[in-house]
Amino acid sequence: MMRHTAAPAFAAMLACVTTLAFGQPVAQIAPPAESPRYPSKPIRMVAPDAGSGNDVMLRIVVPALSANLGQQIIIDNRGGAGGAIAMQTVARAQSDGYTLLSHGVAIWLLPFLRDKAPWDPLRDFAPITMTARVPNIIVVHPALSVQSVKELIAWAKARPGELNYGVAGGTGGATHLAAELFNSMANVNIVRINYKGAVPAIADLIGGRVQLMFPTASSVMPHIKAGRMKALAVTTAQPSIVVPDLPTVSATGLPGYESGGIYAMMAPAGTPSAVIELMNREMLRVLGGAEIREKLAGSGVEIVGSSPRELTATMKSEMARMGKVIRDAGIREE
Repeated sequence: MMRHTAAPAFAAMLACVTTLAFGQPVAQIAPPAESPRYPSKPIRMVAPDAGSGNDVMLRIVVPALSANLGQQIIIDNRGGAGGAIAMQTVARAQSDGYTLLSHGVAIWLLPFLRDKAPWDPLRDFAPITMTARVPNIIVVHPALSVQSVKELIAWAKARPGELNYGVAGGTGGATHLAAELFNSMANVNIVRINYKGAVPAIADLIGGRVQLMFPTASSVMPHIKAGRMKALAVTTAQPSIVVPDLPTVSATGLPGYESGGIYAMMAPAGTPSAVIELMNREMLRVLGGAEIREKLAGSGVEIVGSSPRELTATMKSEMARMGKVIRDAGIREE
């Protein structure tokens, strides 16, 4: 009989001790909530103008990346202000992995072109991966009697200020900086002529109103094949799969020269490392696909792929190298 009466008493005592020890009965303590799996909703990929090289690259890559993640990725084109609007949008976004940025070298070079930028490229963004590279090539009008970079430099030195080069895409763009780096390293004076877009710039090169350009390979290949302009070299450090028949500028007259557009994927600073690692892994998986590589090469884009650490190192080295070119040439955003 005592066993029948002691059991309820012991249970009551245990409940009392539990309540005193933890402040509430065990039955009222809720288990910790599990974090939702990432990504559990659509991701916004902010990019510059629709139709830009970066945008074309994303239209090829994003469907495969979306399939890998099992979640929709919405490309949000934010053009204007030399790419600053897109960058500022992401720099101010929540650091939850649902707003990402795909952009070019303006991420880390635009602050050199203006008195004050509303973001710091190393402080306000979390690098994910360097996605691709877009080679520029040096092209000249067929009437210009040069066949190599070495001959072009000699011609320019013999006639300082007489060669004009066309620039499409604004001050501080990849084609502009490729020419300014050439000016600096070759110690020549070729004169910049600005154009609102690539079409009128190319038309003036074909017409002989400017003598040379540093355009993206994809924008002028049809004209080169038709003999309307002459290609001398590719601006990347190594020969490019985009234009495999062209030598490099470095190997044909200007050792150490390297230029070209770089595309990178970034997140707002403070984004969880698990999100960065996942996006890096899945993006590299997409970029490693043979079909994706083939499609991008056909669009004039060369796959790179990198770790976040490698992207950070590239940013720092490019800021030091090209920042000096911008300062020495006195280039300011117009």
